[in-house]
Amino acid sequence: MQNTTVIYEVTNQIGWITLNRPDVMNAINQEMSGEIVSACRQAEEDETVRIVIFKGAGEKAFSSGMDLKERAQGAPVSVIERRQVKTASEANTPTKAVATIAKPTIAAINGYAVGGGLELALACDLRIATEDSKLGLTEVRHGILPGAGGTQRLARAVGIAKALEICLLGQLIDGKEAFRIGLVNQAVAREELIAAAERMAQTLLKGAPFSLRYIKEAIRKGFDLPLEEGLRLEADLSALIGTTEDSKEGPRAFTEKRAPVWKGK
Repeated sequence: MQNTTVIYEVTNQIGWITLNRPDVMNAINQEMSGEIVSACRQAEEDETVRIVIFKGAGEKAFSSGMDLKERAQGAPVSVIERRQVKTASEANTPTKAVATIAKPTIAAINGYAVGGGLELALACDLRIATEDSKLGLTEVRHGILPGAGGTQRLARAVGIAKALEICLLGQLIDGKEAFRIGLVNQAVAREELIAAAERMAQTLLKGAPFSLRYIKEAIRKGFDLPLEEGLRLEADLSALIGTTEDSKEGPRAFTEKRAPVWKGK
């Protein structure tokens, strides 16, 4: 496992997915892309996993993005872009695979999260960055564009004006600025990153599994719907979760003044 480009580990109901090419700042090549997709599927199907955390190996980067050396030797841009469009609806690309995980996901960002690396983090539900980390979508400087969800997810996270600034200027911002504009949920000292991610995961674990899943679905899907349709989705999911055992355990535990014991059913 230690020699693969992605390491998948499970500890205390948390699935850890580590991008493991520290010698090239965890740049995403074709091999890593496939292994990210596989790890995401494994985490989604693993019944012992309730929260998934993504991190980068080494001290320099979460991920510096697409392996440009590999791309320079590969297919022409036009062919690559057409292939991405054709398969955009399938969970066979890293960002799509991350986005389709129904369980809560966290990106623990250390060092550089650039291009495809930031796009991967944007596909997660929650993001924690070190204060000195460097984030950005610099594709404009390489004659390409953030084509793995960057233009769409970034605008939804920070607004159109700031997304245009980040993408068109191709400049990097640090973790403190990323927190100020809402790109990340927390900015912490470098030595606190993993502990902060674990604390967030432990807080999430206090919630009922179906509540976490359906709240995520209601917000993610409802965001792109007209209000009335979003409210209808919310009502449907609320009715659905009302049929679960955990929906009865929560009020019962509150009345009995004890911590709930979630069964995930």
